Amino acid sequence: MTPRELDPLAEAYSRRGLRLPAIERVEGLMIPQPYRDLLVHDRDMTPTLEAFHGEPIQLRVMSRDARFGILFREVVLVTTESAKPVEFGAIRIRLDGFGASAQELIREGLLPLGTVLKRENVPHRSDPQRYLRVEPDQVVTRALELEARGPLYGRHNLISGEDGRVLAEMVEILPLWSG
Repeated sequence: MTPRELDPLAEAYSRRGLRLPAIERVEGLMIPQPYRDLLVHDRDMTPTLEAFHGEPIQLRVMSRDARFGILFREVVLVTTESAKPVEFGAIRIRLDGFGASAQELIREGLLPLGTVLKRENVPHRSDPQRYLRVEPDQVVTRALELEARGPLYGRHNLISGEDGRVLAEMVEILPLWSG
């Protein structure tokens, strides 16, 4: 896969001076459960993960950079009560696509984008571009606090506004779950 197909994750690795982990494109129907139900849909990940884990999700920002109205951040989504990492990813957000209140919440970096979209009633649609099989490297392993080894699954997703303009582009990688 090309770096463009893995952006903004490719950008996150480039900023660190690292090579991307081994990532291959997979068909949605080839993704094992529970990953398939969590990834192969056109809904926002935050409410999907909250429903799966039965608790709210909060944001842990690993790095961020804002330039020319674009906010880039590398993040881990964590369950609020059990503090379990449930997603690692990188996201590029076009701030000018949001109202002032939503922009403020996004810049604060305390809430996942999905929570901001819901709280601020931002009309949007989620459009997964491709599904991924990831061999976790040290960055992913550390971010998701992995102990077991094995392939992970994720997706490259676009969030668009009512007018079709892309509001955010992201790569979302889920950890291993047992049972």
